[in-house]
Amino acid sequence: MANGIPVSDGARGRRRTAVLGAVLGGCALVAASTTPAAAHPGHGRDLGYVSLGDSYASGPLIPRQVDADCARSDHNYPSLVAADRQATAFKDVSCGGATTNEMWKPQGTNGPQLDALGRDTDLVTVQIGGNDVGFGSIISTCARLGAQDPTGNPCERSYNASGYDRLALTVLETAPKIGRVLRAVHARAPHARVLLVGYPDLLPDDGNGCFPSVPFAQRDFPYLRDTEKRLNLMLRLVAAWNRAEYVDTYGPTVGHDMCKAPTDRWIEPLRPASPAAPAHPNATGEAAMAQAVLDRLDQGRGRGRG
Repeated sequence: MANGIPVSDGARGRRRTAVLGAVLGGCALVAASTTPAAAHPGHGRDLGYVSLGDSYASGPLIPRQVDADCARSDHNYPSLVAADRQATAFKDVSCGGATTNEMWKPQGTNGPQLDALGRDTDLVTVQIGGNDVGFGSIISTCARLGAQDPTGNPCERSYNASGYDRLALTVLETAPKIGRVLRAVHARAPHARVLLVGYPDLLPDDGNGCFPSVPFAQRDFPYLRDTEKRLNLMLRLVAAWNRAEYVDTYGPTVGHDMCKAPTDRWIEPLRPASPAAPAHPNATGEAAMAQAVLDRLDQGRGRGRG
């Protein structure tokens, strides 16, 4: 699963991977703190902002789409953040389907995302890792199994059939990939404030299901919820280890998951009622993530860091 990416940088990397494995293996998902990077421009000053990421950043199907190849909206959270902060130089190269590999490799007409960075970049947001873990295949697998056993936990059983949780292992294996991305961001934009953005609340935080509206088996909902929480915890820890700030978008979106009524949900189910990709944020969800990023930026400024 490492795809040729080094799993660690010597003994320190091995220790970090071991600690991460121990934390992710437990059920107590305890928040780790992050320390903001150096001060950078905010309101009323020149701001060079670059957005890197996958479809949760690009905003597929949300009007108005400005890049068909990458399913990128001008109402995704990076665009909203750029407008709020009056960014004088804004580059959004987020792209639907992107993995950490696309930080270095072209994706359709989108060049390597890291190429958008420069020494004059002041702010970088990165939202990546969901496709490395396999969001799409997880959803399709669990929906197929849920149709066969709607009251059980066939998805959890399938991913644990080898005697260990394959999804938990995949999250762990994705950690060094995220770390490599963050180190590359710092190398190419050495003066930038770097924010690693987590993923919003996709399923009910209380673990209750909503079959058949979301076609996962009833007892698989808690398992999938915990898998996403493990992913977000991994991102938080890797951010702290690589001089980046973590942006929690899960907490602010609890209660607005894909099981909620159309008027209350910020994440669309597998059959969306609002313009958005299945199992992705709608326009309101993107606005909520934008607010989480802005709140993080303001926290930094409140400590003399932004």
